[in-house]
Amino acid sequence: MDNTSNFLLLFTLFHFLFIAPSFAQQSFRPKALVVPVTKDASTLQYVTHINQRTPLVPLNLVLDIGGQFLWVDCDSNYVSSTYRPARCRSSQCSLAGSTSCGDCFSAPRPGCNNNTCGLTPDNTITHTATGGELAQDAVSVQSTNGFNPGRNVTVYRFLFSCAPTFLLQGLASGVSGMAGLGRTKIALPSQFASAFSFHRKFAVCLSSSKGVAFFGDGPYVLLPNIEASQLFTFTPLLLNPVSTASAFSQGDPSAEYFIGVKSIRIDENAVPVNMTLLSINSDGVGGTKISSVNPYTVLEASIFKAVTEAFVKASAARNITRVAAVAPFEVCFSSKNVLSTRLGASVPTIELVLQNQNTIWRIFGANSMVSVSDDKVLCLGLVNGGPKPRTSIVIGGYQLEDNLLQFDLATSRLGFSSLLYGIRTTCANFNFTSTA
Repeated sequence: MDNTSNFLLLFTLFHFLFIAPSFAQQSFRPKALVVPVTKDASTLQYVTHINQRTPLVPLNLVLDIGGQFLWVDCDSNYVSSTYRPARCRSSQCSLAGSTSCGDCFSAPRPGCNNNTCGLTPDNTITHTATGGELAQDAVSVQSTNGFNPGRNVTVYRFLFSCAPTFLLQGLASGVSGMAGLGRTKIALPSQFASAFSFHRKFAVCLSSSKGVAFFGDGPYVLLPNIEASQLFTFTPLLLNPVSTASAFSQGDPSAEYFIGVKSIRIDENAVPVNMTLLSINSDGVGGTKISSVNPYTVLEASIFKAVTEAFVKASAARNITRVAAVAPFEVCFSSKNVLSTRLGASVPTIELVLQNQNTIWRIFGANSMVSVSDDKVLCLGLVNGGPKPRTSIVIGGYQLEDNLLQFDLATSRLGFSSLLYGIRTTCANFNFTSTA
């Protein structure tokens, strides 16, 4: 073979080697991901679904908007050829913020390996935390164009924490752990955004039936062809400098999402509350957070008293009759004189005034009233949190239902749609018919 032929052969090989990686990079890269979110009737918890491990295993997980990371039970039949523990002082440990390092004095298995760093998986329903091994494994979810689910995509080294089986106590039947969407580097939104290079945003649309969560930017389209993100009002997301987890290290900030409620109104009339409770103090106490693990909104005792008294007074003006309480609620009414509207029961509107008088989160009847006793009684879906709760206002799942919320981690702001009934759609209206 002459020099020219050698040169052409080498050039061809070089060219192939040079461009081959680009073919790999041009493989399908999703713009966003989608998962279903179903409400468990017995626990009122919101449960999502992903696939994990090799071969893939379907997992049901309790969705925790403010949770620190994904944790799963590794004690019960965890089998995977791609499971890898995170070794002490590795980059994975650093990303997870783990400084602990330990050994496990038994035969190696998922959740029990020597020279591994650990995390503290937290059951935020029961407020129980324990030690767990940091590990990585394959996680697969569906992509989306905002209109339908698309093909499945996989993150092959998704970081999570193993947990012992007992940590599942108090969770919905059939779940394997909890899916944390909080503001940490290894929560689901951050890992998905990093893996697929899309916007560090996620959106949650809870429902009394089957809702939806998106990872990445919109569109977020609900039947009949409504782009719900066009409805957003925006407010800053606030950082609580002190962790609100069941167990944490000094100096850890909270992974949960707080917003700045400046005042509360009932039918546009201001409710007198202790304003200092609405701010987060230097000890991390006070303020308002968004929670999917609290089934109903929880208010500090004095705020609860002021809000419920104002609500009862405004209801009496509408000839709505108060009746005996039905646990866990303290304020209930006869449904006899309550009209039904597109926005739910025609009752006084609760307004959370945010950064200014034009930025208001309105809670209409569909999100404020809970039907009990065969629809004859309607109870105000607020719970008394006692005199000294860690957080003054916890906006719970029932008040979030059929409201689309977008959490923008890059700009630290929350977009909220208000009740979707007003535009004749619901969170159950994402078209889960796959186009893949």
